[in-house]
Amino acid sequence: MAKLLVPLVMLGAVAGPQRCPPRCLCPAAAPSPTLLCARTGLLAVPPSLDRGAVELRLADNFIGSVGRSDFANMSSLVHLTLSRNGLRRLAPGAFADLRALRALHLDGNRLPALSGAQLRGLASLRHLILANNQLAAIEPAAFAAFAATVEDLDLSHNNLPALPWEAVAAMASLATLTLDHNLLERVPAGAVAGLPRLARLDLTANRLRALPPVPGPPGPSLAAGGNPLHCNCELLWLRRLAGPGRLESCASPPPLAGRLLWAVPEEELSCRAPAIAAAAADPAAVLEGQPLRLGCAAAGDPPPALHWLGPDGRLVQNGSRRALRPDGSLELRVATLGDHGAFTCVASNAAGEAAARVHVAVLPLPVARGGGGGGGDEDGGDEAAGPSDMARAGAANESVRVVAGELTESSVRIRWSSPRRHGPGVRMFQLQYNSSLDDSLVYRLLPPSSRSFVLRDLASGREYQLCVAALYAPPAVPAAATRSLGCVRFLTPSSSSSSSSSSSGGPPAGCSAQPPRPHFVGGTVIVVIGAAIAASVLVFILILTARYKAAAAARRPGADHDRPPSPTNVASVCSQTNGA
Repeated sequence: MAKLLVPLVMLGAVAGPQRCPPRCLCPAAAPSPTLLCARTGLLAVPPSLDRGAVELRLADNFIGSVGRSDFANMSSLVHLTLSRNGLRRLAPGAFADLRALRALHLDGNRLPALSGAQLRGLASLRHLILANNQLAAIEPAAFAAFAATVEDLDLSHNNLPALPWEAVAAMASLATLTLDHNLLERVPAGAVAGLPRLARLDLTANRLRALPPVPGPPGPSLAAGGNPLHCNCELLWLRRLAGPGRLESCASPPPLAGRLLWAVPEEELSCRAPAIAAAAADPAAVLEGQPLRLGCAAAGDPPPALHWLGPDGRLVQNGSRRALRPDGSLELRVATLGDHGAFTCVASNAAGEAAARVHVAVLPLPVARGGGGGGGDEDGGDEAAGPSDMARAGAANESVRVVAGELTESSVRIRWSSPRRHGPGVRMFQLQYNSSLDDSLVYRLLPPSSRSFVLRDLASGREYQLCVAALYAPPAVPAAATRSLGCVRFLTPSSSSSSSSSSSGGPPAGCSAQPPRPHFVGGTVIVVIGAAIAASVLVFILILTARYKAAAAARRPGADHDRPPSPTNVASVCSQTNGA
């Protein structure tokens, strides 16, 4: 029996746990389980794959997509080849189970883009070949799973106009980066400076006009031929590396066009310092809260980079109020009094820098004289009750007044009168005031029938400046669509002042007495009614008590011996006796 079992066990070991999939070869002489399914006309990944295989070759087939379960549970796979299949789609997580995979060949397919989920799970990947696809975009998260392990990245012969250079800079083990025959127009400065193991960088046949210096010597082997390079002083480093065997050539300037870079003398690779041709503000003067644009034009070789310094001398950054445009202009969406002064346009390149000052005038919004309890500036007399300067200038003989009242720690009621001459043409009213957190402006639009508005969520102990403007329909005011009605300043009381004023028995200074709140009046009425009901019940109880005492005194024995009993009393007594 034992002699019969031994040959059966040996036969099972040779046959393996699974048979070879149809149209595939499984060479028994291979040092590790290998599946050769190339050039067999497969339309999809065979479902009967040996999940314990170490190498799988599926090249030169017609596999158009890879699903999530095609390579599931193949945790031993080390080498996967899917070249020249016409692949168009990779499902998210298609390689999530290939934790031991070291080489992935996807070249010669039709992949249009790479997302972060498609290459998820490849924690041991060292070689990624994506050449000869149709890649036009790559997400930065696409390389995150293997950024620490990848050594060879081939993205040549694609349609990439840009690359996620931040993700490439995180590949500490990268030795070969192949990017030839793409549409790259720019390589950021320092993009490969943090790659200590980089040995070869191929940027051949792109659209690069400039190249930042690569680290060295010794540095990576660089190939950059076939690019329309602009030969100036920025390429001196490449000229010193160039030799008779290099193919980098100049496309501009015209005197150097068509010449090989290594054949151009260094003294001809020159730069021109920037010169600012024009710098102006449009418009030069605005009211507080209005937008304006600062333009700056400069020329130089190479083209200078433009940046702006504010009136305080600080570098202007993009924000909610300020925006730097690609052409170098600066847009102030909402001008403030802090923008009043001179902005400086600075143009800089490798040859030097130039600066020009642009003066901006920001006029403060006029303040209504006489706040009517709103805390505005008061000059006394009839002048204090008049309209603001803007309203007086824009609408003569028009009495418009903005008043702040019912002031509390967190709210205020704003009232204003409507302009008489253009009342029917008012489209809406606009309220403008400073924010509770900073000096940025807040806007509120109200319907034309509004004459008052309650601002809430204000900060206690903060000074506010509020202006009301009327927005007119174009036929009503052809010259200007906006007319300021007036402004007012007010100070919200602080919490400490409110508590001290309540303890002293009077309102705080600068604040008017507040009328009783509706909920306070309702509570008072309820208390009064309850007190009346309680008093009525108490009186009723007192009356019942008095009557009870009187009746008890009347029934007491001997209380009426001196008085002869009346007939009624005698009859009552007899009746009670007979009944007993």
